[in-house]
Amino acid sequence: MPLPATARYAALLAALFLALSLRVVQLRYRYRVALGAPHRLVERAVRAHGNWAEYVPFALVLLGLLEGMGLPSWGVHALGSALLAGRLLHAWGISREPEVLRFRSAGMALTFTVVGVGAAALLGLVLADALG
Repeated sequence: MPLPATARYAALLAALFLALSLRVVQLRYRYRVALGAPHRLVERAVRAHGNWAEYVPFALVLLGLLEGMGLPSWGVHALGSALLAGRLLHAWGISREPEVLRFRSAGMALTFTVVGVGAAALLGLVLADALG
């Protein structure tokens, strides 16, 4: 079953992941850091990249399941847009030196909201389907 709304956000988030990955490579090269993150800017880039990898795959699974279960497209787009905005804000906030805590915090709040609302909506759709 095609999931066009989820596919849109997966593609956009993949581009962000690639940008975060390239940033880590660039900083590792610039500061000659092969492993670990002993330089503060390398550490920030690694954490922005890692945090993306910790949250986005699960959130995209939720989006796909929601779309597949029949959540209206406006709902999928609202959650997908919030996820994308949250990940951009978080990456920007954590990557700065000094850190921009309000962006990092807002990004995490949006991400947590997407996961929480998505989980609740999915449970509601599953229960509605079961009660049929």
